[in-house]
Amino acid sequence: MGQKIKIFRDGSYLEYDSGKFDKWCVYLTHPDGSRRPPRDVDYFADLKALSEKYGTNRVYQDYVRVYEMINKQVSEQVLKFISQLAERYGIDALKVDIIFSVLYLAMIAEEQKQNTRLGKRIKRLGIHALLIEKRSVQDSANFMRGMGWRDIDALCRARGF
Repeated sequence: MGQKIKIFRDGSYLEYDSGKFDKWCVYLTHPDGSRRPPRDVDYFADLKALSEKYGTNRVYQDYVRVYEMINKQVSEQVLKFISQLAERYGIDALKVDIIFSVLYLAMIAEEQKQNTRLGKRIKRLGIHALLIEKRSVQDSANFMRGMGWRDIDALCRARGF
């Protein structure tokens, strides 16, 4: 078990722990004690539902605000910002707080990967495909599998990030 990085108001929490590749795997532990790493398809489906309820531009722009705050270390200030941002989603505040916090930690993990050429941009490309290009959840989460970093980099650059 890693150190609890963020505890949510329902008692669930996020932490980093060892995964298949490194010690930067994000885990979400629920109040009932169940623990697993959130998968792209899970939070992409939640993001899609939120965008249908609150508007694609709002959800995407809020995601980009978090994206722009990423570096290689977790910031308590950014975690608090995410919680404040989430409060603007009313009854979905907890869900938004968890999703954006998972994304924040996942993008830090991408930045931590040795010899990364893509870093956090890989998540942004998937979310851009989902919300802006209106691809399906499955396609958005998986279309880059097997692509070389140069191809993915070109897709990111073509979209301005």
